Amino acid sequence: MRGMRPVAAQGDLFERRIQERWTERRGRRLDVLIAGCGWPDPLKLEMESRVVGIDEDHPVVRANTSARGDLTSWALGDLRSVPVPPRAFDVVYAPFLLERLEHPELVLDRLLGGLRPNGLLLLRMRDRESAYGTCARLTPWPLRRLLWPKLVPAGTPGPLPKVYGPAISREGIRAYCLTRGLVVTDEFLGTSSPAADRPLVRAACSVIEAVSRGRIPASHDEITMIIRKPEDYFTRVL
Repeated sequence: MRGMRPVAAQGDLFERRIQERWTERRGRRLDVLIAGCGWPDPLKLEMESRVVGIDEDHPVVRANTSARGDLTSWALGDLRSVPVPPRAFDVVYAPFLLERLEHPELVLDRLLGGLRPNGLLLLRMRDRESAYGTCARLTPWPLRRLLWPKLVPAGTPGPLPKVYGPAISREGIRAYCLTRGLVVTDEFLGTSSPAADRPLVRAACSVIEAVSRGRIPASHDEITMIIRKPEDYFTRVL
């Protein structure tokens, strides 16, 4: 684990890794897939690029995707069946998507199929093993919907469904990568949810940390990972 980093530093690291991938492509166009394009978190791409978006078909997601101007094209639907062309992308970026899916491993498999060899998978997700993640997955949907406008700035998408399956943790993603022959090049923790800084949420997270005797930490809410798909990925799977 690389430790705690501010969100700005995470963005800088994404930019460096994307630049390195573009250099590997010898200046050819970079093809990027944003899986979770309903979350308004575009990548900074200072090179020729084609950006395609996919996401679940949800009213909030639909509204935010329609407002984006950085996408060449996009499609919404069940991410287990939305078309992802094989070996079509150099970078796949999934911001805050996996925690709201019923079967994240199946979706990750499809996203990896769309990555070219040596391509990058950039993940940002809430950690189900954090105090914040525990609050989010245990809070009933009606209460989440009631509290949402009071806890986040206006215009923040949500509330979106929260599933937080067992894989949505540092160890869960590491285990997934191990079974798929993937390489985790960077990983770190951070705090980025606008709700996490509210006194009510901070107090609830502190109680959860204290009751769990530190096993469920309140020090972060987000896991960021950069994962590389090796050249011989398909050989390893077979």
